[in-house]
Amino acid sequence: MRGFAKSAGLVAVALALAACGEKKTELGEGGSVVSGSAGPEGARNAARELVRCDAPVATLALAENPNGYVMGSGYQLPASPVPLVKLLAQQSGCFRVVDRAAGLRGTVQEQDLRESGVLRKESTVRKGRGYEAQYTLTPSVTFSEQDAGRGLGGILAMIPGLRDVAGLVGLAEQVKFKEAQTALLLSDNETTEQVAAATGAARTTDLGVGGLVLGRLGGGAGAGWSNTNEGKVIAAAFLDAHNQLVAQVRALQAKELPPAVPVRTRPAGG
Repeated sequence: MRGFAKSAGLVAVALALAACGEKKTELGEGGSVVSGSAGPEGARNAARELVRCDAPVATLALAENPNGYVMGSGYQLPASPVPLVKLLAQQSGCFRVVDRAAGLRGTVQEQDLRESGVLRKESTVRKGRGYEAQYTLTPSVTFSEQDAGRGLGGILAMIPGLRDVAGLVGLAEQVKFKEAQTALLLSDNETTEQVAAATGAARTTDLGVGGLVLGRLGGGAGAGWSNTNEGKVIAAAFLDAHNQLVAQVRALQAKELPPAVPVRTRPAGG
C-alpha cells in the first residue's frame, strides 16, 4: 500500500504542475521523435533512437494503404503517414527512395511539356531516365485513446492526504492514455513476395491540463506529425516499427542499384 500511495503521489505532483498554467516558448524543443532531414549530407538531426543500415539494399517506393488509416477524424492529423515513413526510410540509409506520388506526377508533366515543345531543347527532363522501385513499403496505423481519468480519480479519492487536495481528483479525470500501433509491410516488386513485416507501438500519458504530456516525445518537425499529442505518439510508433524492420532488411541481399545522386564537389580542405 505504501508503494501504491507513493506512485499516486507522483501522479498528483505531475497533475499539480500541469495545473500551474505556465506557458513559454523554447526554440528547438517539442515536435515528434521523427525529426531532422535526409539527403546528400546523410541524416541530419535524426532521432537518436533511429536504427540505420551501413548501405542501401535497394530502391524503395512508399504506397498508401488501400484500407486507409484508423486514426479518427477528430484529431486533426495529416491524411497520410507516408511522408513520415519516407523520411524514416531515407534517414536510415537502408533504401534509396523513389517518388510515386506528387514527384512522379511532376516528372510526367515536365516530360509532356518537353515533348510538346514548351520547354527548351536542352532540357534534361527526358523519358526513359526514371529509376525503378525494387521494393514497395506499405504502412498501417491504428490509433486509440483510453480515457483513464475516472479510474485514476477514484484511486486518488481513496488515499488519505491526496483526496483532500483541492481540485486534484477533478484534474485526474482529465488524464488520458494515448496509444498507437503501426505496421510496415515490405514487398519485392520483382516477385510480389512480402519479404518482411514489422509492427511498432508507442504510448504516452496526456494529463489534459496545461499541455503537459509524459513521454519520450522530443525532437523536430516530424513531417507534420508534431502538432498534436496524437500525432506524436503515432510518429513514435512508426519509429519503433521502422527499427524493427531494419533488423530484417539487413539480412536481404542487396540488389543492383542505379547510379548515385550527383553531388557538388567540395574544395580541398573544405
